[in-house]
Amino acid sequence: MKWILAIPHYIVLIFLQVAFLLLSVVAFFSILITGRYPRGLFRFNVGVIRWNMRVSYYSSVVLGTDAYPPFTLKEVPGYPIQVDVSYPERLSRGLVLVKWLLVIPQLLVIAILITSGWGVFRYIEDYSPFASGLMGVLSLIAVVILTCTGTYPRDLFDFLMGLLRWTLRVFVYASLMTDKYPPFRLDMGGNEPTAGAVAPTGGG
Repeated sequence: MKWILAIPHYIVLIFLQVAFLLLSVVAFFSILITGRYPRGLFRFNVGVIRWNMRVSYYSSVVLGTDAYPPFTLKEVPGYPIQVDVSYPERLSRGLVLVKWLLVIPQLLVIAILITSGWGVFRYIEDYSPFASGLMGVLSLIAVVILTCTGTYPRDLFDFLMGLLRWTLRVFVYASLMTDKYPPFRLDMGGNEPTAGAVAPTGGG
């Protein structure tokens, strides 16, 4: 039932995602001209990612908590998943032109590990709870096990979180929000091993 309860969030997020894309275009030209990502736009876009991940974590991708996600772009201390993207004081004006090309190897790996095709960012941009690919299958398995036992297998949770972290790091890089190239690394577990784009505090 979680995906039904999250429908109000899906509606709001459609408009927020449109705003995210438009502001990313503005940020592209700002970085190209000044080497800076406007701080206000950055805060808003991080808020969109943060909101989206709370909803996905609750209702579709990991299903790691029963805590209903709040309607806010702001960080919510104590919520079971936390998304933290550090603001870059300066960004390379040259890299902004080629990040889409540099990220292709990452997209190929993610396409193999997570999706059934090229919808690499579907889990960020598509709010349907019926995802395809490896992540969708594993999430469905988690639903069945939770329904039958009420217990989330730790290894399954850790693996899903590793896939989610990897996808988000690539997404943040491709969205021009950092110059730090995402590592080819599957950081599994309930807590973030190293600084990164997403750090869950544990399964709810």
